[in-house]
Amino acid sequence: MSVLAVIPARYGSTRFPGKPLAQIAGQMMIERVWRLSAAAEGVDRVVVATDDERIVEAVTSFGGEAVMTDANCRNGTERALDALKRLNSDAEIVINVQGDAPLIPPWVIGGVAEALRGDPALPMATPAVPLPPETEARMRVDKAKGSASGTTVVFGKDMNALYFSKNVIPFRRKPETGAPVYQHIGLYGYRRDTLEQLVSLEPTPLELTESLEQLRALENGIPIRVVLTDYRGRSAWSVDAPEDAERVADIIAREGELV
Repeated sequence: MSVLAVIPARYGSTRFPGKPLAQIAGQMMIERVWRLSAAAEGVDRVVVATDDERIVEAVTSFGGEAVMTDANCRNGTERALDALKRLNSDAEIVINVQGDAPLIPPWVIGGVAEALRGDPALPMATPAVPLPPETEARMRVDKAKGSASGTTVVFGKDMNALYFSKNVIPFRRKPETGAPVYQHIGLYGYRRDTLEQLVSLEPTPLELTESLEQLRALENGIPIRVVLTDYRGRSAWSVDAPEDAERVADIIAREGELV
């Protein structure tokens, strides 16, 4: 059961033009994400899907593989499917790895691959991590102030997602009791036909309300398996602006390289 990891990478970014090529601790961000993906157990091939020749050249320079995709792709999901088709790949599983996540541990990617390999009936999977009580409390306060990012997820006994939200869910009626909070990690694994189906579907009301693309799957009855993982004491940080790249470099200096 072949697994293809696709890393969508756009050159144009309003807040950070050329972001994939940004240097972080002596290495381009896109190279970091590619190497972390390639180190993931169960991943057979890693490809960067981009709309810019400069990124293709950069990926080729460090020995990676890249494919030019349609500049009109509206999001990473569409770009992943476009890459799959242009590569003429026979991969049965596609893992969409965010190109601006240079701290994503290989075992998180591998966990998603393992879940899909282990259950041929599973259409889609995504990882989540439990939040320590103090982190949860801080996130709730920050969310109330409108100063926190991040998505949380709740799931059933079958580990299939019930809902994703940019708010902190579940709501605690009594602060000292209730179910734990799990933070969603924005990485997705799809069965090939599921990816094709998702791209063919129109945006849905909850998706547009929360601005969370994965809700399109839930609203259309496509189960999403939540794969619980952890960062094993590692920090997590995505890069949206130049100052984020500096924070990531500081984290790498403090915690060391993953690969």
